[in-house]
Amino acid sequence: MISIILTLIVAFLSLIALMVIHEFGHFIIAKKFGVKVEEFGIGYPPRIYGKKFGETLYSINFLPLGAFVKIHGEEGDVDDYRSFSNLTIWKRVLIIIGGVAAFWIASIILFSVVFAIGADIPIGDQDASELTNVKVQVISVSPDSPAQVAGLVSGDTLLGFKFEDREIKINKIKDVQDFTKEKAGQQVTLVIERQGETIETLLTPRVESPQGQGAIGIGLERIGTLIKKYPWYQAPIKGTLYTGEITIKAVQGLFTVFVDLFKGNGLPEGAALAGPIGITIFLANAVSFGPGFFLYFIAAISVFVAIFNLFTIPALDGGKLIFLAIEKIKGKPVSAKVEQNITVVFFFLLIALSLFVTIKFDIPRLSEFLKSSMQR
Repeated sequence: MISIILTLIVAFLSLIALMVIHEFGHFIIAKKFGVKVEEFGIGYPPRIYGKKFGETLYSINFLPLGAFVKIHGEEGDVDDYRSFSNLTIWKRVLIIIGGVAAFWIASIILFSVVFAIGADIPIGDQDASELTNVKVQVISVSPDSPAQVAGLVSGDTLLGFKFEDREIKINKIKDVQDFTKEKAGQQVTLVIERQGETIETLLTPRVESPQGQGAIGIGLERIGTLIKKYPWYQAPIKGTLYTGEITIKAVQGLFTVFVDLFKGNGLPEGAALAGPIGITIFLANAVSFGPGFFLYFIAAISVFVAIFNLFTIPALDGGKLIFLAIEKIKGKPVSAKVEQNITVVFFFLLIALSLFVTIKFDIPRLSEFLKSSMQR
């Protein structure tokens, strides 16, 4: 039980670290332009501890939900040469983008480490010519699903199916999806490997599945091992290029999700909503695949959060850029009061969405994670 708690703590602190890096991006650019930074905080108030160095208060706060940086004049028109609002628009844009860029820089560094140490990494169903030991593994099990009833847990490797006199080897995630769809409502034998032991278990794929769960209710990842470790001087190049590839794939994936939602098709199979608790659980599951996969997962999350932060939603960095664009077009800034009111409304809408996702999806995930971890 202690190891489970420690795993969750490490995963959660990794998320907090990403938020701190993001805010540090805003912080360092603001300092570079001579803007006064009033506070740099980890967590949200009420404050537990704070110490002032120079003109900036560095604080640790009670609510461990991220980090923040309080920049002088950011919330309104302040007549001060060291105020954010007195900077030219392009400098304010750079301060805002600094936080988003910090996510991508973190991803490049983390991916570079992955390529330097070699690791098991997720590859989807794409070609795996550069990888060995390719396998399809369970990364999550939905509550009350056929997979849970059959006793599957995170970390299991799927080897194949048996049905009547047929044996189907599992090489890709699509093999599982196609077979369980074909045999919906019929009992099949699933062959798995767990901690070096081959196990056979019976399950019945569902005819009707809850949205985003699939026929048997498992999250899968196809994983392969890098053939070689790249020299230290090549790893940063590989890490940089791979960050670009992941960014393109993330944008394409999000576009597909939005198109499906717009058409009323719901979430694509395999896609799932997750809040901070859900992401922490995914990270905790990633720990079981080793440090390389864990770092890979954090880097991938960093890319997705960077893209999400650019959404043109007030309360996010993308929304702030929209207000600056309006100021550029109109020749004068949006009223500070109007901007604050709009931002507050969208902030609470995001909080409400986060709470909904937490209650509906993340708490059941946490319960299943604890059960699965206790069974290992």
